[in-house]
Amino acid sequence: MILLHAVAAAIVIACALHMVLSRNLVRILLGLALLATGTNLMLFVAGGRGGRQPPLIREGAKTLGVSADPTIQALILTAIVIGLALTVILATVVLRGWHATGSLDARDLDLVEPRPTTKPVEPS
Repeated sequence: MILLHAVAAAIVIACALHMVLSRNLVRILLGLALLATGTNLMLFVAGGRGGRQPPLIREGAKTLGVSADPTIQALILTAIVIGLALTVILATVVLRGWHATGSLDARDLDLVEPRPTTKPVEPS
Protein backbone atom coordinates (compact mmCIF):
# COMPACT_ATOMS: atom_id res chain seq x y z
CA MET A 1 0.00 0.00 0.00
CA ILE A 2 2.89 2.38 0.75
CA LEU A 3 4.32 1.62 -2.69
CA LEU A 4 0.99 2.58 -4.25
CA HIS A 5 1.01 5.88 -2.37
CA ALA A 6 4.61 6.56 -3.44
CA VAL A 7 3.79 5.85 -7.10
CA ALA A 8 0.71 8.09 -6.91
CA ALA A 9 2.78 10.91 -5.41
CA ALA A 10 5.43 10.49 -8.12
CA ILE A 11 2.77 10.65 -10.84
CA VAL A 12 1.23 13.78 -9.32
CA ILE A 13 4.65 15.46 -9.12
CA ALA A 14 5.48 14.44 -12.70
CA CYS A 15 2.19 15.91 -13.96
CA ALA A 16 2.85 19.07 -11.94
CA LEU A 17 6.32 19.49 -13.45
CA HIS A 18 4.89 19.01 -16.93
CA MET A 19 2.36 21.77 -16.25
CA VAL A 20 4.95 24.13 -14.72
CA LEU A 21 7.12 23.86 -17.84
CA SER A 22 4.22 25.13 -19.97
CA ARG A 23 4.09 28.69 -21.28
CA ASN A 24 0.48 29.24 -20.25
CA LEU A 25 0.29 31.16 -16.97
CA VAL A 26 -2.82 29.34 -15.76
CA ARG A 27 -1.17 25.96 -16.35
CA ILE A 28 1.89 27.15 -14.45
CA LEU A 29 -0.33 28.26 -11.57
CA LEU A 30 -2.23 24.96 -11.48
CA GLY A 31 1.03 23.03 -11.83
CA LEU A 32 2.49 24.75 -8.77
CA ALA A 33 -0.68 24.00 -6.79
CA LEU A 34 -0.45 20.37 -7.93
CA LEU A 35 3.22 20.32 -6.95
CA ALA A 36 2.25 21.40 -3.43
CA THR A 37 -0.25 18.53 -3.32
CA GLY A 38 2.38 16.07 -4.53
CA THR A 39 4.74 17.30 -1.83
CA ASN A 40 2.06 16.68 0.78
CA LEU A 41 1.61 13.15 -0.54
CA MET A 42 5.37 12.55 -0.35
CA LEU A 43 5.40 13.77 3.25
CA PHE A 44 2.51 11.40 3.97
CA VAL A 45 4.40 8.49 2.46
CA ALA A 46 7.59 9.43 4.32
CA GLY A 47 5.70 9.34 7.61
CA GLY A 48 5.02 5.65 7.17
CA ARG A 49 2.11 3.81 8.62
CA GLY A 50 1.57 4.31 12.30
CA GLY A 51 -1.15 2.91 14.45
CA ARG A 52 -4.58 4.44 14.70
CA GLN A 53 -4.01 5.52 18.28
CA PRO A 54 -3.64 9.23 18.96
CA PRO A 55 -0.14 10.37 19.94
CA LEU A 56 -0.78 10.49 23.69
CA ILE A 57 1.40 8.99 26.41
CA ARG A 58 -0.74 6.90 28.71
CA GLU A 59 -0.72 7.45 32.44
CA GLY A 60 2.20 5.70 34.05
CA ALA A 61 3.99 5.08 30.72
CA LYS A 62 7.31 6.73 29.91
CA THR A 63 7.30 6.41 26.14
CA LEU A 64 4.86 6.74 23.30
CA GLY A 65 3.54 3.47 21.94
CA VAL A 66 2.64 2.69 18.34
CA SER A 67 0.62 5.68 17.18
CA ALA A 68 0.28 8.23 14.41
CA ASP A 69 3.31 10.50 13.96
CA PRO A 70 2.31 14.04 14.91
CA THR A 71 5.38 15.59 13.25
CA ILE A 72 4.30 14.53 9.77
CA GLN A 73 0.77 15.75 10.43
CA ALA A 74 2.10 19.14 11.50
CA LEU A 75 4.38 19.35 8.44
CA ILE A 76 1.53 18.51 6.07
CA LEU A 77 -0.77 21.06 7.72
CA THR A 78 1.92 23.72 7.41
CA ALA A 79 2.57 22.76 3.78
CA ILE A 80 -1.14 23.06 2.99
CA VAL A 81 -1.25 26.60 4.38
CA ILE A 82 1.93 27.63 2.56
CA GLY A 83 0.70 26.06 -0.69
CA LEU A 84 -2.61 27.92 -0.44
CA ALA A 85 -0.85 31.23 0.21
CA LEU A 86 1.51 30.63 -2.72
CA THR A 87 -1.43 29.80 -5.00
CA VAL A 88 -3.31 32.97 -4.03
CA ILE A 89 -0.26 35.19 -4.57
CA LEU A 90 0.53 33.60 -7.93
CA ALA A 91 -3.13 33.88 -8.99
CA THR A 92 -2.87 37.61 -8.31
CA VAL A 93 0.30 37.83 -10.40
CA VAL A 94 -1.34 35.90 -13.26
CA LEU A 95 -4.41 38.15 -13.11
CA ARG A 96 -2.25 41.29 -13.18
CA GLY A 97 -0.27 39.91 -16.11
CA TRP A 98 -3.47 39.11 -17.98
CA HIS A 99 -4.86 42.59 -17.38
CA ALA A 100 -1.61 44.20 -18.51
CA THR A 101 -1.06 42.17 -21.68
CA GLY A 102 -4.43 40.63 -22.50
CA SER A 103 -2.68 37.29 -22.93
CA LEU A 104 -1.93 34.29 -20.74
CA ASP A 105 1.31 33.48 -22.55
CA ALA A 106 4.37 33.90 -20.32
CA ARG A 107 6.41 35.26 -23.24
CA ASP A 108 4.13 38.29 -23.47
CA LEU A 109 5.01 39.46 -19.97
CA ASP A 110 8.17 41.09 -21.34
CA LEU A 111 5.94 43.59 -23.10
CA VAL A 112 4.71 44.99 -19.78
CA GLU A 113 8.02 46.60 -18.85
CA PRO A 114 8.58 49.92 -20.62
CA ARG A 115 11.62 50.08 -22.82
CA PRO A 116 13.82 53.14 -22.38
CA THR A 117 13.59 55.38 -25.45
CA THR A 118 15.89 58.19 -24.30
CA LYS A 119 19.26 58.23 -22.66
CA PRO A 120 19.22 58.75 -18.90
CA VAL A 121 20.15 62.24 -17.78
CA GLU A 122 23.46 62.41 -15.95
CA PRO A 123 23.56 64.62 -12.86
CA SER A 124 25.88 67.61 -13.15
